[in-house]
Amino acid sequence: MNLFHEAGVVILDFGSQYTQLIARRIREQSVYSEILPANIRLSEIEERKPSAIILSGGPSSVFGDSSPKFDSTILDSDYPILGICYGLQLLIHQSGGTVESTGSGEYGFAKLKVHNHDSLFKTIHDGTQVWMSHMDRVTHIPKEWTVLAESENGVVASLAHENKKWVATQFHPEVVHTIEGETILRNFLFDIAGCKADWTAGNFINEQVEQIQKQVGDGHVLVGVSGGVDSSVVAALLHKAIGGKSVAVLIDHGLLRKNEAEQCVHALKDGLGVNIHLYDESEKFLSKLNDISEPEKKRKIIGNQFIRSFEDIASELGDLQFLAQGTLYPDVIESGISHGKTAHVIKSHHNVGGLPDDMEFELVEPLRELFKDEVRKVGRELGLPDSLIDRHPFPGPGLAVRILGEITEKRISILQNADQIYMDILHDEGIYHEIWQAFSVLIPIKTVGVMGDQRTYENLLGIRAVTSSDGMTADWYRMPEHVMARISSEIVNSVHGINRVVYDITSKPPGTIEWE
Repeated sequence: MNLFHEAGVVILDFGSQYTQLIARRIREQSVYSEILPANIRLSEIEERKPSAIILSGGPSSVFGDSSPKFDSTILDSDYPILGICYGLQLLIHQSGGTVESTGSGEYGFAKLKVHNHDSLFKTIHDGTQVWMSHMDRVTHIPKEWTVLAESENGVVASLAHENKKWVATQFHPEVVHTIEGETILRNFLFDIAGCKADWTAGNFINEQVEQIQKQVGDGHVLVGVSGGVDSSVVAALLHKAIGGKSVAVLIDHGLLRKNEAEQCVHALKDGLGVNIHLYDESEKFLSKLNDISEPEKKRKIIGNQFIRSFEDIASELGDLQFLAQGTLYPDVIESGISHGKTAHVIKSHHNVGGLPDDMEFELVEPLRELFKDEVRKVGRELGLPDSLIDRHPFPGPGLAVRILGEITEKRISILQNADQIYMDILHDEGIYHEIWQAFSVLIPIKTVGVMGDQRTYENLLGIRAVTSSDGMTADWYRMPEHVMARISSEIVNSVHGINRVVYDITSKPPGTIEWE
């Protein structure tokens, strides 16, 4: 564990749907945060030398048989602790208090009656709105604990230990529905825990340059570039760290957006001087995807072939022992691989769950701990052009997961042309940057239409646009009606093979952003 990661915050995950939000909110204060499994040992936490520990919420009851395992010796340490929801109940239960299920919990908005405006609630208004989501509640306060606030229903909403730097909230300060949640978290981080705001893009770059140099040594690195912001930032970071010992390779797997490969190579090569090569491997990828419709199979085939193609290219370029790629924190989380625990696999990301076991490279993943918005900050600090940094996220498997069903060259061409029109209109209407991610999906359904007084029977196209801060949750974008009308009209009239356009208004959750 390096010095830059010391003095951060360790978050123990008890299964809350909001745990990732806690990490995000902490990092927004320029404080490093790391999510760890609830059953981690105190000795492993001590190795990280954090400034504080946060105990997340969770669906269990502290008195239930299925409650998560927890190393109670953590409570013998001197670390400042913030317990949130289940975390509050755990602290009270472990301190000899009583937590009970009363049959009716609190869900949604609530108002607080603040009894103590010091420390955690400094500058917080009485009657402030918070977000509750709990069934159990504290019914007996243990010794050495003081109630800081109650909800309008008379339920204990926050407590503090009289002799330790322990505070707890029954509500969730990390969600946007808690109006002054950011201030409450800041009060804990800086006034109670004494954290330092040194998690910045500049510091991250300096740290990663040192880490890359240490990992690679005298070796050489193949940098996999996909055309998106993540891999482009990795290429620029490796170029800064080891210069000519890194070779960036963009593999055109035939599933990129229209003209994307050439645009990315131009931006990195001519803009930053990155040593980058373009290889057309589309025939290999498309032949292996022939007759494959199941999305998980698509992702694993593509992930496997990427590695095989990189291995072949590496043998041509020389002795390249390392492969650098743009894996992000959400990729790891959604693929069910997070700090030594196995989570539910939402979908395998080609660069995480789709990698072959026998690959010949050692991986270099400098962005593995970052969320998307943090990657963009790093990219700006490195000098990447806005045209790359501000692009909407694009999946590594590319259009393979946006062409539902069979993948053919004809269907790829139809989707590329339709999606290009969609993006051009968003730019022209001045709303592209209001949207986190927008894309088109070719649906394996044909519908009847009428064009030029003649019957048509062509493809259905879905278009999607969402707003988000990190991709972990998202809401559908309220597209202006005149823009939707323009998109539909121009696509149907310009792209042969599409005669109907529909708009996806599903949020994440329950849906994912991508359809596959």
